[in-house]
Amino acid sequence: MEDGFSSYSSLYDTSSLLQFCNDDSASAASSMEVTDRIASLEQRVQMQEDEIQLLKSALADVVRRLNASEEQQAMGSRRGPTKARPMIATLPLRPTVNNGTILPKKGSGTLPSPSGSGSRKDNSTPANKSTVRRANSNEHVGTLTRKDSGDKGNRTRAGSTGSNSSGKRSDSKQRDPVFNAGMRRVTHCKEEGYVKMYLKGRPITMFMPKDQVDSYCLEAKADLPSNKLKLDWVYGYRGRDCRSNLYLLPTGETVYFIASVVVLFNVDEQLQRHYTGHTDDIKCLAVHPDKITIATGQVAGTSSDGKQLAPHVRVWDSVSLNTLHVLGTGFFDRALVCLAFSKSNGGNTLCVVDDSNDHVLSVWDWQREDRLAEVKCSNESVFAADFHPTDCNVIVTCGKSHLYFWSLEKGMLIKKQGLFEKQEKPKFVLCVTFAENGDAITGDSSGNILVWGKGTNRISHVIQGAHEGSIFALSTLRNGTLVSGGKDRRLVCWDSSYQQIQTVEVPELFGPIRTIAEGRGETVLIGTTKNFVLQGSLDGEFMPITQGHTDELWGLAVHPWKPQFLTCGYDRQVCLWDSSSHQLIWTKSMEDSAQSAGFHPSGAVVAIGTQTGRWLVLDTDSKDLVTVHTDGNEQLSVMSYGPDGNFLAIGSHDNYIYIYAVAENGRKYSRVGKCSGHSSFITHLDWSVDSQYLVSNSGDYEILYWIPSVCKQVVSVETTRDIEWATYTCALGFQVFGLWPDGSDGTDINAVCRTNDKSLLVTGDDFGKVHLFSYPCSQFRAPSHAYGGHSSHVTNVTFLHDDSYLVSTGGKDMSVMQWRIV
Repeated sequence: MEDGFSSYSSLYDTSSLLQFCNDDSASAASSMEVTDRIASLEQRVQMQEDEIQLLKSALADVVRRLNASEEQQAMGSRRGPTKARPMIATLPLRPTVNNGTILPKKGSGTLPSPSGSGSRKDNSTPANKSTVRRANSNEHVGTLTRKDSGDKGNRTRAGSTGSNSSGKRSDSKQRDPVFNAGMRRVTHCKEEGYVKMYLKGRPITMFMPKDQVDSYCLEAKADLPSNKLKLDWVYGYRGRDCRSNLYLLPTGETVYFIASVVVLFNVDEQLQRHYTGHTDDIKCLAVHPDKITIATGQVAGTSSDGKQLAPHVRVWDSVSLNTLHVLGTGFFDRALVCLAFSKSNGGNTLCVVDDSNDHVLSVWDWQREDRLAEVKCSNESVFAADFHPTDCNVIVTCGKSHLYFWSLEKGMLIKKQGLFEKQEKPKFVLCVTFAENGDAITGDSSGNILVWGKGTNRISHVIQGAHEGSIFALSTLRNGTLVSGGKDRRLVCWDSSYQQIQTVEVPELFGPIRTIAEGRGETVLIGTTKNFVLQGSLDGEFMPITQGHTDELWGLAVHPWKPQFLTCGYDRQVCLWDSSSHQLIWTKSMEDSAQSAGFHPSGAVVAIGTQTGRWLVLDTDSKDLVTVHTDGNEQLSVMSYGPDGNFLAIGSHDNYIYIYAVAENGRKYSRVGKCSGHSSFITHLDWSVDSQYLVSNSGDYEILYWIPSVCKQVVSVETTRDIEWATYTCALGFQVFGLWPDGSDGTDINAVCRTNDKSLLVTGDDFGKVHLFSYPCSQFRAPSHAYGGHSSHVTNVTFLHDDSYLVSTGGKDMSVMQWRIV
């Protein structure tokens, strides 16, 4: 054991942290900036955390080896296989595997370390030395250079870039390759028929099928897939935290955005087109007076290789979807919150407000990409900005505790503050529009509508208590009618003398009104804070034309034989969608946030895993509850039925896989037991074609194999290497290891899926990308086609039953995207 622990302590120099803390050169007088020192300290803390994780794994390995050893001896005392354990007694004791250590061919009861880290002596080499090639060994070494990468959240990727404490070799055998600082190593041992890859210092051994042992070559180049993906449909709308982002174009298309995609949706023809020029979240949208040119603004982001992507405005043609101009790269800060084209000069100018501390207001000649003026608008939030309809030199902005009238004079923006005088000043001025006579009209958080005389900064009329609570949206229709909508879900019409004409209330299901747009004829479009787009008339009812989730999205499952898929997430909504009609079939509210889902092979029921350890089974047709169970109290990451429908495997964050026997077409469940052996949370599960075996991946990069009917682990390589898997969702395994990118820390790939015809493999990653690979993907640095659209980590990907479409879910962007395979 001492050797095992020394191998971990040699990975990191624990004294260097103390040395750094006590070093005078790290004092305030040092030339090293404070931020650099903090970053360096954070990096070292991350290294310490990695070391602790490795030590924990070593301890878990030891305990597991002891347990397995006792089981092996107990099995050895039996004279033959029993009925209850058809496979265990017949498993050979040839080289055994989990995913780290290969045991020599022994007949003794020695058992493997599933992660390999407890018994292996690591050879450490200084980070600046070149890779050591092993002499007298059949292992071929490939070296992947690590690049710094961005990430979801603020996780620091420092675990694999620390310097090792010693350049000395602690083992003369040189059996296994070494994980070098700053590198990801992949090795091939032809003799034993395995490939070994290192993620964050952890060895992952992946055995290839017997028929590939002689022919496999690590250096061979993989081919790009001949197929590609085309974005077919985007489900969802961003109304929760964005304003003025819904318009009807003369083409009959409704334009709005979600994630980094602008959707142009023709409701009558049920067709969508997509503008995909953005690289991160879109936050604002403006339509030019010509109703063809559109401007959209995005937030700052980070690319997969760690580069900062600047916030900018893209001006594009809604007919051809070609980008015409890109404005403000390097000028704007954080994000863009408001956009508006001028009205009276042919729409030649564009005003923009960014999300910097000063919320800078800038005016652009967008065709020349020339900035005409800029000014600090407010150090408080800005919610709206618009040009006066008859004077292209007047701009109105409003936000938290302010309303400003700006005049553009000789390249300068001159501010006049709106004077509330006797009227109580609202906390937020939330929206602005203009009357036919040029008066400005504002809606505020007190529920009042204020009219400001044209050319003045004084109130000329007040509609006190127009709404109960905040007024989020104002729109002046073609006939001069003013329409207001707000938190009270009421849509109110006012005539030219501001008398109420009619009112209609939107059902509570749809949520408060966020934005209003004029549709064709008498129709009105509404965007709500619950991410619905509604269409209807002011004297009729409103029907949803687009809807989506309202919180982070993780659960995704496809129907086994219909063109349907199910999504669920932290908004406690379970939604069943029809991929052909793009319609919601049903939705059901739950008590807990949902994490995962899986259909029974019959399609009759679907199992939903939550964040609390509870799981439910719903009838697919009626959405009625069939049964509820609880296993542990942590989130359930995977719900997976065996192909024969007789077992359900549930992967939990408490490190266990719970196995249930299933009867009556998915309506009756009895617990068989739990598979215990992982030292970290379960991330992915796959069943063998014959439903006899299960393979699992965990948060510390283990690959373990199981006989689920008896909840026993399989350690024989000869048994597991040739198993045919019904699905491939595990991110670790010989058939898929080529999907891992350079510089990965092991958490970048959230989801994997193989087509049913076994020709393609798709991944969803932390950088908002969907990657399409050829399958099998068993060459390192396998090439792929990459597709953007999501603006958050892609949490799940899966192909429909007939491989015609791929469905992907975005985490915090709350979008569901359907891709056609072409």
